[in-house]
Amino acid sequence: MPNTLELSNDRSEISIDSKEKELHLASSESQMDSNDYGDSTDSKSLNGISSRKVWIEAYGCSANVADSQAIAGALSTSGFEIAEEDEEHDLNIIVTCSVKDTTEHRMLSRIKTLSSTGKPLIIAGCLAKTETAKLERLFSGASLLGPRSLTKTVSCANAAIRGIKSIELEDTDGREKLNVPRVRINPIVSIIQIGVGCMSECSFCQTKLAKGQITSYRIGDILRAIENDTRDGCREVWLSSTDNGCYGFDLGTDIIELLRKCESIAGDFRIRIGMMNPMYMGPLKGRLISLLEESRRIYRFLHIPVQSGSERILRSMKRGHTVKMYKGVVESFRDKCPDITIGTDIIVGFPGESERDFENSLQLISESKPDIVNCSRYSARPGTSASLLEGRLATEVAKDRSARVHELVTKITRERNMQWIGWKGSIVIDEVNQNFVQGRNYAYKPIFIRKGDFINGSPQLGDQIMVQVQYYTSRALEAVELG
Repeated sequence: MPNTLELSNDRSEISIDSKEKELHLASSESQMDSNDYGDSTDSKSLNGISSRKVWIEAYGCSANVADSQAIAGALSTSGFEIAEEDEEHDLNIIVTCSVKDTTEHRMLSRIKTLSSTGKPLIIAGCLAKTETAKLERLFSGASLLGPRSLTKTVSCANAAIRGIKSIELEDTDGREKLNVPRVRINPIVSIIQIGVGCMSECSFCQTKLAKGQITSYRIGDILRAIENDTRDGCREVWLSSTDNGCYGFDLGTDIIELLRKCESIAGDFRIRIGMMNPMYMGPLKGRLISLLEESRRIYRFLHIPVQSGSERILRSMKRGHTVKMYKGVVESFRDKCPDITIGTDIIVGFPGESERDFENSLQLISESKPDIVNCSRYSARPGTSASLLEGRLATEVAKDRSARVHELVTKITRERNMQWIGWKGSIVIDEVNQNFVQGRNYAYKPIFIRKGDFINGSPQLGDQIMVQVQYYTSRALEAVELG
């Protein structure tokens, strides 16, 4: 089932429309015959069960999606079948997100629904690590699988089907993720985790509690994973982690060296760089600009979350960067690559945020004109230092500020998208719908074509076609196929 996350914030674990996207994994054949994710049991020898089918759901960021694909791959090579929608199955697995309290409530509601089926349940992802006690209290029979414990996937699933509860939350370095087969949701999109954890200490973020300090994966392992996926037909490669900006600092390298090595891989594919925090962009900025100017393979796309336009609030958030640093990064890239697509994140209603602080955020958005803004209302997450701060804002105030950001962003994104009217060029189709297909151009702009407008029949996933943009909205561009 094709599903595209337009912008995944690997720190805040949320997509641009602030809605978690449920991703059902369809079964596929793996091209690898090794399994490093636990014990392997013949599918016909387990307590008389002749077919072990697993239903898997994933929510949140691209790293969670990658984890769900690795879980599915490990299970499928160990005698399990991955169930499709409405298909009878023996085990439920949910990969959870814990970025906000509203997200947690959705997760708990969904977990309750899965529990009510009477089937064994494994709760994986961030919530398993950050809210262990709550999950054990509310869903005492469920097994838990932490985001850095995926080596226990198969043994955990085997135990769950036997009726044995497992709690697998011990952290490993996670490098084995790159060596296991993955069942991809979108067959042309390869999500490659280049590391787990981060170096930041943001006061509002629960993801650090779940994923810990940075562990970067070796460049050679990453390159082999990309080579495998591109040989398998992937046309987009997403380099994903909690924060790509600090990739390699624990290995004596950085994201630029990784990207240059990725450029040398043979094949017809493009690379999307995941989120990078502004605090690490200074030393990388010049070399990354040069790389984007030279490269025909790397999307001209950056996700740089600023979170606030108030210096005072940024200090309270412990973000490690200033407004000036963020503006300097945006200005530098726009100067050399004016057509680059820039996304950012804004949190409104942070404890102590005054009207003036908020207006500074509006001003920053107006000045930097990001193409994409993920605006979230602050929610206190257990275990974070920000949850202890005084000065919580009323819900009505936060909602009003969120609406004002949305109004401004809609105006700016329409203006940015309007500049693409008349553009002609090639796109690669990465989503096929009943009424339209979607592709991405070199700046990672989503471009839609209605199915009735094609000259020689509708293209398929992975096809490259020439188009001309004729219409725009605040969220996307619409084009027609060129003959």
